[in-house]
Amino acid sequence: MLRYLRARGIAVDTLRHLPRRGMAEQRAFLLAQASAPACLFLDDDVIVEPGLLARLHTALRAQGCGFVGSAVHGLSYLGQLRPEQESIEFWDGPVVPETVRPGTAAWARHHLHSAANLFHVQSRLAQRSGPRLYRVAWIGGCVLFDAAKLRDCGGFDFWQALPAEHCGEDVLAQLRVMERYGGCGILPSGAYHMELPTTVTMREVDAPHVLLGLPPGGSGTQTGTRSDTELDTQIDRRVDGRVDTQIDTQTGTRSGTTIDTQVDIQVDTQFDMQVDTQFTTPVGAVVR
Repeated sequence: MLRYLRARGIAVDTLRHLPRRGMAEQRAFLLAQASAPACLFLDDDVIVEPGLLARLHTALRAQGCGFVGSAVHGLSYLGQLRPEQESIEFWDGPVVPETVRPGTAAWARHHLHSAANLFHVQSRLAQRSGPRLYRVAWIGGCVLFDAAKLRDCGGFDFWQALPAEHCGEDVLAQLRVMERYGGCGILPSGAYHMELPTTVTMREVDAPHVLLGLPPGGSGTQTGTRSDTELDTQIDRRVDGRVDTQIDTQTGTRSGTTIDTQVDIQVDTQFDMQVDTQFTTPVGAVVR
């Protein structure tokens, strides 16, 4: 991947960040490297279509919101139709702030991103011209943030309130940004999950459940227990190409998205890079 990018004349900085302190701290480290107005957090086992980054960036600037994401498709599930999980709420006007919390009606939006649900929805709507934006609970795998707005909401600085083994740090950051600035998904999505096994296997500490309600930069504790229902909700909720489809199949063949390393693509208004292949690199990378 690095040789391919450099052969195209695209400068790439590779960064090895140790010691390992967990995904939230890794994301905080990557955000600290970003100097452009927008930054894309792209999981390293996601393939994106040519032109997707440009569409995300155009929508982000047009809406002035905190983030625009492209939810990942799980194409091994194309044969599964789940009409009860295909509900979608389009933004008919500008994207505005909204508060989404576990247990609310808005939280159920996550089902749209399970398996190949979103792919089925966009295939039926393929005749409509131009991209459309829709309401989300959160999006995993491919999210373009307004970097200043993300930092204003605390970024991932809450990592110090979490143990090294945790999950849901991307969800918590998005919920905070969405509450203050708004956020949305884009249809059609151009992101595809490679469906590789996850390396984030310990998920007992779920950042939104542990830290929601704390102010940005606040500290919290990881003590306390959750009911079986809450744990089931946590597992079902990881529908951003990580855990949800594993639970659906019970086969273990798709155990989640490998997010130990991230690719942070810095974007500015003069930069229109077509991402047309997968990012698979053993270290953090910044593409300028």
